[in-house]
Amino acid sequence: MSAADFAGFWSGRRVLVTGHTGFKGSWLSHWLLSEGAVVAGYALAPDTEPSLFNLLGLAGRMTHQIGDVRDATLLAKTVADFRPEVVLHLAAQPLVRRSYAEPRLTWETNVGGTVNLLEAVRACPSVRSCVVVTTDKCYENREWVWGYREDEAMGGHDPYSSSKGAAELAVASWRRSFLHGASACRLASARAGNVIGGGDWSADRIVTDFVLAIRAGQPVRLRNPHATRPWQHVLEPLSGYLHLAWKLAGDHGEDFAQAWNFGPADASVTTVENLARQLVAAWGAGAVEIDQSPKQLHEATLLKLDCSKAAQRLGWHGSWDVATTAERTALWYRAHYNGTAARALVDADLAAFRAAAASHHQPWTRA
Repeated sequence: MSAADFAGFWSGRRVLVTGHTGFKGSWLSHWLLSEGAVVAGYALAPDTEPSLFNLLGLAGRMTHQIGDVRDATLLAKTVADFRPEVVLHLAAQPLVRRSYAEPRLTWETNVGGTVNLLEAVRACPSVRSCVVVTTDKCYENREWVWGYREDEAMGGHDPYSSSKGAAELAVASWRRSFLHGASACRLASARAGNVIGGGDWSADRIVTDFVLAIRAGQPVRLRNPHATRPWQHVLEPLSGYLHLAWKLAGDHGEDFAQAWNFGPADASVTTVENLARQLVAAWGAGAVEIDQSPKQLHEATLLKLDCSKAAQRLGWHGSWDVATTAERTALWYRAHYNGTAARALVDADLAAFRAAAASHHQPWTRA
């Protein structure tokens, strides 16, 4: 399949994105609109100020439904009324530290909300493909030096990670129990690494902490400097989600109805401290300071993904390394605070990413 096939698939396609007001959801909704899709979103109102959703003016460019995924009735009505062909489920409580403070809400949102979405999809015959986004933290983390494969055990120490592992089990159960056969919706799950990029102002995120520190003329303080993560630009996993949804809707889509990892190459798996220093270097100002206060909440030290299945079977792999990711992220915020419109910055990153993907021979960019 070619770039023309990819663009042609999305043009006029009815796509529902849950979590469309969040960081990743805003980038994804904008990308879909740029491909000509007819997009609807279901999510809570943006919870940061500023928010990328508002900066991109997305409320006026798509069908915009404020709602909680824990509200099964409203969610089912939204799906039924919009009659989507593709559903991309991103809505979640995504913060590890918040999950310690609000474990019940985290599980009700990430597990119960996913079940509500699956039931709404099951009742809506228009849906042909559905991608449920979880996280790399869904695995039972044994601090291995090698990456986790899709058939590794689900688990998670903290309420966030364990809730995402449970969501994966729900997806597998619904796929086996209800969503199989020639006429059924093709259902897959996607597990991404640690995502950064312009437009994220969520609490307890390394980039948010960096930007706030730079703006205040203070050093960025790191509480877990040696934690090693699979960092990637937000467009990397989004390209995987779109690629997967596209394949699910094809003639042999049932072959792709399973779990998939979308992460960076091993060279981009690096420490929090190294990422922070790359952000400082790209911005051209700032400093890094190690927080010496005692650690009270458990967070994994080492986490890697094995993405060989996506590379071999989907033809997908990352296009930007961690240095490029850090540079584009830092320069996005610097330009934003210097007055450049967020939409122009997002469009510039999207154009550069498409060009990089084409040079790396991504199958959805080949003409």
